[in-house]
Amino acid sequence: MTHITENELKKKYLDLLSQRFDSAEKLATEIINLESILELPKGTEHFVSDLHGEYESFQHVLRNGSGNVRAKINDIFGETLSEKEINDLAALVYYPEDKLKLVKNQFNAKGQLNVWYITTIERLVELIKYCSSKYTRSKLRKALPEQFVYIIEELLYKNNEYQNKKTYYETLVNQVIELEQSDDLIIGLSYTVQRLVVDHLHVVGDIYDRGPKPDKIMDTLINYHSVDIQWGNHDVLWIGAYAGSKVCLANLLRICARYDNLDIIEDAYGINLRPLLTLAEKYYSGDNPAFKPKKRPDKEASLTQREEHQITKIHQAIAMIQFKLEMPIIKRRPSFEMEERLVLEKIDFDNNEITVYGKTYPLKDTCFQTIDRQHPEVLLEEEQEVIDKLLLSFQQSEKLRRHMSFLMREGKLYLPYNGNLLIHGCIPVDENGEMESFEIDGEMHSGRELLDVFEYHVRKAFDDKEVTDDLSTDLVWYLWTGKYSSLFGKRAMTTFERYFIEDKASHKEVKNPYYYLREDVDMIRKMLSDFGLNPDEGRIINGHTPVKEIDGEDPIKADGKMLVIDGGFSKAYQSTTGIAGYTLLYNSFGMQLVAHQEFNTKEKVLSDGTDELSVKRVVDEELTRKKIKDTNVGQELQSQIDILKILMHDRYLK
Repeated sequence: MTHITENELKKKYLDLLSQRFDSAEKLATEIINLESILELPKGTEHFVSDLHGEYESFQHVLRNGSGNVRAKINDIFGETLSEKEINDLAALVYYPEDKLKLVKNQFNAKGQLNVWYITTIERLVELIKYCSSKYTRSKLRKALPEQFVYIIEELLYKNNEYQNKKTYYETLVNQVIELEQSDDLIIGLSYTVQRLVVDHLHVVGDIYDRGPKPDKIMDTLINYHSVDIQWGNHDVLWIGAYAGSKVCLANLLRICARYDNLDIIEDAYGINLRPLLTLAEKYYSGDNPAFKPKKRPDKEASLTQREEHQITKIHQAIAMIQFKLEMPIIKRRPSFEMEERLVLEKIDFDNNEITVYGKTYPLKDTCFQTIDRQHPEVLLEEEQEVIDKLLLSFQQSEKLRRHMSFLMREGKLYLPYNGNLLIHGCIPVDENGEMESFEIDGEMHSGRELLDVFEYHVRKAFDDKEVTDDLSTDLVWYLWTGKYSSLFGKRAMTTFERYFIEDKASHKEVKNPYYYLREDVDMIRKMLSDFGLNPDEGRIINGHTPVKEIDGEDPIKADGKMLVIDGGFSKAYQSTTGIAGYTLLYNSFGMQLVAHQEFNTKEKVLSDGTDELSVKRVVDEELTRKKIKDTNVGQELQSQIDILKILMHDRYLK
């Protein structure tokens, strides 16, 4: 193979660029354009975390930009419109198709509806003009509905100073109405507003599990204009299952059974659970109270007794498969330090008790009928067949493939972005604040390097789906449950104890010291430095652990250097957190933390303008307004400018 020198590579690259910019004028225009963009205010970043399948709540927060849409409407129309008119306009922007149906039913005469159309189009155009004021025309054009770009641009840049175009603009709007295009135009304008109020979305982990519609959240994110994801422990569980980890698959199926969400598996992803049900029906009882599914607050109809019994049986069957599958991994990976989690070996079946961590407990609600007492890790032939079939179905689901591929493409374990560190879980540390080391393949890793090695193995496992028991696949499971995992962040997962031991002291999962040390400013500064960020200006943005506002816990920690934005999107957490989630907005003026109340229904928003209440707290105000040149995007643009200037000097200014 011919070796190409760096200079030769540079020359070839400049040759390619010169084909695109084949004159000094074209090149100068591009440099001027990019240099000017650097001076624009930075776009608004929107941070959400721990969505846990709560699609409706997430959709609303996305559509209203965590209150950003309403704030923009108030800025423009606060002095001229009534509260009801502002509510109606906000509802229209959030849910344009639904609001249009309601509005059209209110008018008997066509003329009245036409007046409403004209007024509404004018207001939406004004709103877009205001929301796009810090964007280039080119960027705005990309945000407009393609079929109406010409019409909207004419209305946006309307100039009637000399009255020469008055009838032109009137005819433009009247023809839209006459040709019955006004509904589509209003819908397009509304979605443009939604897009403009948020420039980029960060999802700081945990899209999956507990809630009923993670697949719909994934479809929304795939179609979103600009997004990144920091994997959460529940997301990695799904990635691991698709990548070939049978124990990850058993875990997520158990969680779906526990939260009555098995329809995600069957209906959303088309995976047949009949073989698992057949196995469960053969060996397990439907009356075991420890395995009854939790009631779903979003479900209108309660489960029938037959349905509840079926789920209870499935829940037991998959839990037993999970506990068995964990054992060979723990034994072949002594560096995982998980010997205490060989729980099936610690059972005294004759006395119906177990000794864990040096203490003996009586067992309750047991379902050990498929366990070989001499070889508890061995799956029954039927169990092996079931888990093999389920894994094959998982890997053959086209929709799941699309969702997991997107998670891999747009996701990372952590992300340094615009000076801040985005991470779902933690950076494992000891009680003294020193980075904890973990042995992987004979080498010790800690801090940022440890997370990089974890991510390498997640990607390797995903790329080698046929291999199901290699180090990489085992490490994906370790990320879910291991003591040095940056996603789990606890010393041990006590799933077995929660099912079978009455004493709640045995259920306690001790958190990594990170979770109390993150209150310390110096600790956060140290972590930011380890990840190559400015400790004076940067922050860590965390999810994973619900902030119990109801108990007075503050999501703003370490003098604002640490922000925790898991406030309980999941309905399962809201009784303990007291709120329905935190989100974060970061625009050119600074950061605002938004605490959300429970989202009632879309219907309430549409009918009477009742929006979810949210409270904004200013985290800080920038002393100098942030510009694009201060961001990650700005760094990329500056690199392009530097290359273009080299081309200019090399080809045109000699």
